[in-house]
Amino acid sequence: MKAPEATGIADLMLIGGELVAARDGRVLANVNPATEEVIGTVPDAGPADVEAAIAAARRAFDTTGWRTDTGLRRRCLIALRDALREEAETLRALLVAETGCPVALTPMIQLDGPIGFLDHYIGLLETYEFERTLPTKSVMGAPSDRIIRREAAGVVAAITPWNVPLYLNLCKVAAALAAGCTVVLKPAPDTPYSALALGALAVRAGLPPGVLNVVTTGDNAVASLLTTHPDVDAVTFTGSTATGRRVMAAAADTVKRVTLELGGKSAAVVLDDADLTAVVPRLAGSVCIHAGQGCASLTRLLVPRSRHDEAVDLAAAAMAHIPWGDPTDPGNLMGPVVNARQRDGVLRYYASAARDGRIVLGGKPTERFERGYYVEPTLVADVPPTAAVAQEEIFGPALVVLPYDDDDDAVRIADGTIYGLSSAVFSADTDRALALARRFRAGTVGVNGAQWFDVESPFGGYKQSGIGREWGTEGLEDFLETKTIAVPPRSQP
Repeated sequence: MKAPEATGIADLMLIGGELVAARDGRVLANVNPATEEVIGTVPDAGPADVEAAIAAARRAFDTTGWRTDTGLRRRCLIALRDALREEAETLRALLVAETGCPVALTPMIQLDGPIGFLDHYIGLLETYEFERTLPTKSVMGAPSDRIIRREAAGVVAAITPWNVPLYLNLCKVAAALAAGCTVVLKPAPDTPYSALALGALAVRAGLPPGVLNVVTTGDNAVASLLTTHPDVDAVTFTGSTATGRRVMAAAADTVKRVTLELGGKSAAVVLDDADLTAVVPRLAGSVCIHAGQGCASLTRLLVPRSRHDEAVDLAAAAMAHIPWGDPTDPGNLMGPVVNARQRDGVLRYYASAARDGRIVLGGKPTERFERGYYVEPTLVADVPPTAAVAQEEIFGPALVVLPYDDDDDAVRIADGTIYGLSSAVFSADTDRALALARRFRAGTVGVNGAQWFDVESPFGGYKQSGIGREWGTEGLEDFLETKTIAVPPRSQP
């Protein structure tokens, strides 16, 4: 795949319906993590740009019919979906170049799948009951009808990370727009093209001015305006738990609605009656996909103590054969991590694993490539469940194998972190596995390889993995307020 020489549809911010540069002319470099080459520049917004975007979103929400016209919203989402499909190949090249994701993964979570996910909200706008009436009832001596309305929350600040940027941009923007909100989207500075392209295509699709605004900035102080500004009604953020805490605290002064999809340290529990030879290699391989940069990746493998060594051998054999390298090569499932900071952070975890236990495979920066932010697929064993590599989100291609004594011990270890995003359980007895699935404190659980990742399934976490849900009907409702109106009963004809 040829890397883009000119982005075309991803050079400018979208503010108030206009594609614009930063007011002070500043730009950010967009770096290809596989080559460390600058593939282009994008605007580096200052405070005035963000203020203008918020003001445009406020005007569009307060002075137009966007929040009440479901037909208009549905037509705009259809047009946006179609524009995304028309530019799919351009977007594919942009995604691979700025994220380092293997091109082989783009038909799934990175590109084609998420575009299709828009159909979910397009369909909901035909069927969702934004208003319903409760049965007539005497309330405090007054016969009353009560109308329950679901109304758009207002101006939404959507802040997204770099691992699956187009997917997360669409996830947040589609739900908020379908609900009748207006949006200011701020992507990670490492992956700006995926957001700027969305803004350009929104113009092409005919979205009304100010309904969607896109700003790019490398200045955290500038970005923080979105979490504190009084004209922003809601914040939806995906990223690390540490940053999520700061977002939540910043939003507290104005009591904004907050949706957080944060970190994970998800466990796959293999029960003593499961077929290790069928289960473990698949789990070990999945940790390496997109260099482990997935919040719901099953990065802890829990196995019966008596079968620990067998599981380690199976996992090592599988990880040793994962094809990785150049993300433009369709044969690879793993590319680089996104930047030097992330690479160095992963390597620090590898070093701590060597101190706390045993590196079975990998554990080093690679010497296979002269350039690029690559790290080796790494397997860790013989660490306690309290070790840093077994407790903290590494966001790299690392799997930790942990032994347990019985089912209760497995649940204790699986739930023994600050996170609760996802889990999985494997058993020859589906009912036994399902019983354990019901015990985990996690927002999603897979049983015997069944997949929860679907547009109709709400996604989010327990504990410090987040607040709220995305996708499903719940993803729409996170951007809706609830209003109750009491009226006297209407006379029957």
